[in-house]
Amino acid sequence: MEIRILKPRKALNKAFLKVKPNRTEIEIFKTNLSQLLDRINDNESEEFHKNLVSDFLKDTYYKQNHFINTKGRNDLVIHNTNSASGTVGVIIEAKKPTNKAEMLTKNKVNVKAFQELVLYYLRERITQKNIEIKYLIATNINEWFIFDATLFDRLFAQNKNLVKQFNDFECGRLADTKTDFFYKQVAEPFIAEIKHDIEFTYFDIRDYEKPLRNADKKDDNQLIALFKLLSPEHLLKLPFANDSNSLDKRFYGELLHIIGLTETKDGSKKLIERNKEGERNTGSFLENAIIQLDSLDKISRIENPSQFGSNLHERLFNVGLELSITWINRILFLKLLEAQLITYHKGDKSYEFLSFDKIKDYDDLNSLFFQVLARKQNERNEDVKTLFAKVPYLNSSLFEPTEIEHSTLFISQLRNDKTIPIYSQTVLKDTTGKRRTGNINPLEYLFEFLNDYDFASEGSEEIQEDNKTLINASVLGLIFEKINGYKDGSFFTPGFITMYMCRETIRKAVVQKFNETKNWNCTDIDSLYDKIEDRKEANKIINDLKICDPAVGSGHFLVSALNEMIAIKSDLKILQDRDGKRLKEYHCEVVNDELIVTDEDGELFEYIPKNKE
Repeated sequence: MEIRILKPRKALNKAFLKVKPNRTEIEIFKTNLSQLLDRINDNESEEFHKNLVSDFLKDTYYKQNHFINTKGRNDLVIHNTNSASGTVGVIIEAKKPTNKAEMLTKNKVNVKAFQELVLYYLRERITQKNIEIKYLIATNINEWFIFDATLFDRLFAQNKNLVKQFNDFECGRLADTKTDFFYKQVAEPFIAEIKHDIEFTYFDIRDYEKPLRNADKKDDNQLIALFKLLSPEHLLKLPFANDSNSLDKRFYGELLHIIGLTETKDGSKKLIERNKEGERNTGSFLENAIIQLDSLDKISRIENPSQFGSNLHERLFNVGLELSITWINRILFLKLLEAQLITYHKGDKSYEFLSFDKIKDYDDLNSLFFQVLARKQNERNEDVKTLFAKVPYLNSSLFEPTEIEHSTLFISQLRNDKTIPIYSQTVLKDTTGKRRTGNINPLEYLFEFLNDYDFASEGSEEIQEDNKTLINASVLGLIFEKINGYKDGSFFTPGFITMYMCRETIRKAVVQKFNETKNWNCTDIDSLYDKIEDRKEANKIINDLKICDPAVGSGHFLVSALNEMIAIKSDLKILQDRDGKRLKEYHCEVVNDELIVTDEDGELFEYIPKNKE
């Protein structure tokens, strides 16, 4: 067999690598890991050390949501739920540090610890019919060997002869019923005959002693991959913060509150509705808009008002909602822009512009939309040039007045003297750390609410010093497709589906396009790669492809398509910049519906404004 060893960061999902852990999580990890190492006692039993591992994992990651304990003869298991009755997700074989005879090494895996994992896996997979096992781990506290369960399934559970011997052993039909017999007479010879690669992730905690023990926070970045490797997001393959299929319910709930909406259930459908009478807040964006639409008789001025409902009540709601969504959509887009500007300029807070200090009322917000973002710097009015000097021009239809705005209201026509009660589950905290209560200006509320989330913590492996929840563009797309789909029951195409659709269809289309243009008979991207000689021509052939999404909502599918096109060019080694220079130092691939760019060393690409690249 060939042994292939992965370092921690190589084993991690590349999209997960982009998620910054917060300072609190890292400090807990450091404290608990140091404590684990300090409690090693060579004179104590294996049971003692197994409990140390269990306590470390519980206290650092799993205590709240995942039950950890022994199961049968298994040293330790991590369940997929917080109940012992839940399925097992991770199997752990723990040895004491001095038990070198039974422990794996980087060059030798066919030892008792590995053989035990094989038996425990077969009992879960074959006997218990558990198809939810994610990883298997052998550790002596210092050294950790982590195997993906797909390897065990392929090598062991799918081998009919081994499964037959296992079943015979479990039923007492072999020469002995002791587990040592299975290890020596069944598992060991079978493992010795394996011809396939055996891949695992390996690390030795002792290699991390310096960043673990010293006080220099910069060194803590060296612990990030290790922290993520043992997390439930990795070991149990759970969705993580920037997973485009994950909806942040707290963010979503409070945003609906600020808009003036609530989510209800109608059978299996989730619908977005106006708050019930008696629960409506006139300071919310929706209610403020409806009041102005009604008092100024704006509905009668709309061409074909019946498209917005069969009566005045429905029309007021639907027009008010469309306006509110347009305004909030712009603001959230700008929050992403602001966060990226600050990130690109190395944390320079002078690039902040979405604050109550700069935007004190709806008139100022309207000016930002149409006098700043929609105009080049040299075309802006003097009164906004200084205030928004660092806000770039955006050549986007998002900052052009919509037809419904022209016919009814601009955001500047909302009342500025209204307040709104703070959401009962708000993320806003007072000076003592308690949830804020009372009433607040809705614009000030929106800005403070958005500031309590992190819209920029992706792209580099660093620790997020502010303990804020990450909200990225994919999650915002999910939220707005839910809101926009309120009439028919919200529906959002999950990222893994758009990613799969784009990968399967676009790659086939690219191969077909080359075959038609060049009269080739390629069957896939690999065979295409072998035939391409003219990089410029190849780029033109791919660029000539047309992709249409007739049911476009947030643009999610089209972004997935663009990502896939870039990844295809990267796979074909024809990716180039706008000047035709080949970008050979970088590799692009789509992971979790996100385009991940890495350099030759596998490090995540980081945008540096002054760098010529």
